[in-house]
Amino acid sequence: MTLQIEQETSFAELYAAVAQFYARHMYQLDSGAAEDWVAGFTEDGVFAPPSAPEPIRGREQLLAGVRAARAKLAEAQEQHRHTMLNLDIRPQDDGTIAVRAYTQIIATPRGGEPRLHLMCVSHDVLVREAGELLIKHRRVTRDDRP
Repeated sequence: MTLQIEQETSFAELYAAVAQFYARHMYQLDSGAAEDWVAGFTEDGVFAPPSAPEPIRGREQLLAGVRAARAKLAEAQEQHRHTMLNLDIRPQDDGTIAVRAYTQIIATPRGGEPRLHLMCVSHDVLVREAGELLIKHRRVTRDDRP
């Protein structure tokens, strides 16, 4: 019984840490803190969004991509908010953490009404480096595409 309680407590702590990581990570993205958002990936981190023909690899490419996306949104006078829901967190035997989550992107044009822009599923592999959670690999799929 004690072992089960300890495992549940440690999973609860892991869940809280992962949820907090994503809350901060998405706030950084949506507020334009590009460097901070990119720092949430490992140096060799991979991001495979449905909008890119090839996965984006490494912090330098990630930074260029997020800055370009931010400029496009500014030109369109639209604010995006990303929310990650229904976190399915699975610690792996190799020490990584597999996370699957629904990701909603809410778009609000300046002076307009918010709307659901995209509904996606994110598949992340998290690692710990120097005690910090980081994304090693992220793949995102869209609900409106096969």
